[in-house]
Amino acid sequence: MLSDKIKLTAKEILEKEFKAGMRGYKPEEVDKFLDTIIKDYETFYYEYELLQQENAKLKKQLEESSKKPATSSAGSTNFDILRRLSNLEKHVFGSKLYD
Repeated sequence: MLSDKIKLTAKEILEKEFKAGMRGYKPEEVDKFLDTIIKDYETFYYEYELLQQENAKLKKQLEESSKKPATSSAGSTNFDILRRLSNLEKHVFGSKLYD
């Protein structure tokens, strides 16, 4: 699962403190960049949660549909279709078909 592989939360990123070095980075730039990362991270996590829910829903639908007997949408068998086709040919072509 993805949630097992995620090491940081958006809150942990937000609260991360960096030590200042001699020629360190500008804290404002770091904060601005981290804010962007946090927004992206939250968006990815939100999308992940939606996909997890959709996946569970689709698995449930698949499970339910596999329990139902297989029928065609019109309720016709191949024999019914062939019989209708034969009747249609007789109607359209009449006796010419069998002459």
